[in-house]
Amino acid sequence: MPKMKTKSGAKKRFKVTGSGHLKREKAYQAHIMTSKSKKRKRGLRQATLVAPANEKNIRILLGK
Repeated sequence: MPKMKTKSGAKKRFKVTGSGHLKREKAYQAHIMTSKSKKRKRGLRQATLVAPANEKNIRILLGK
């Protein structure tokens, strides 16, 4: 049976941390930044963990 392929889009968007959690970047940082506060923009720069409800599906996409 052939190997399972990793979904390319998921591969680019998610990373597995050392403890096994999934890390992602935050959304809403692409454009129209003038209407967002400095505090909000600063928070959007930080990566965060994937919600537990979505973690199982993303692991399937990553083949992990």
